[in-house]
Amino acid sequence: MKKQLSQLVTLVAFALVFSNSGALHAKDLKGKAHDFTLKSNSGKNIRLADLRGQVVMLNFWASWCGPCRQEMPLLDELYSRYSGAGFTLLGVNVEADPKEADMLLKEIPVSFPILYDTTSKVSEQYKVSAMPSSVLIDCDGNMSYLHLGYKPGDEKEYQKRIKGLLRQCR
Repeated sequence: MKKQLSQLVTLVAFALVFSNSGALHAKDLKGKAHDFTLKSNSGKNIRLADLRGQVVMLNFWASWCGPCRQEMPLLDELYSRYSGAGFTLLGVNVEADPKEADMLLKEIPVSFPILYDTTSKVSEQYKVSAMPSSVLIDCDGNMSYLHLGYKPGDEKEYQKRIKGLLRQCR
């Protein structure tokens, strides 16, 4: 019982620190993005390699994640603004049951594709360690940026980086 209480206190303390500090960290990345194919909420399979030539943002999220819920409408705005310029956003839900994601999407509808990583294989490939986690991939299929967590205002950094990557594609 003491051990469980100690773990709970640690978890609550982490949640409080995380919620006040926002992003766990952000960093530039190098190397090819890991290819994958996942089923989408439209019923079609989407393969990352098929999106070469576009700037891609992978946003790993879960329905139980408060910051994910807060971030989704802002990501949808970015997607709407830049999709015509060669930007694609893929929301990768990490839950074992896609019904959890679908229920949240009824509350917070988005226009970008949602992919279901029900076995966590893609999450493991990208070493996802926080919710949400976002990876930006340039038009040549190289990872360029990793952002863990979310706090209001982070979308401004996303926008700056997306615009920079889109300029490099021309």
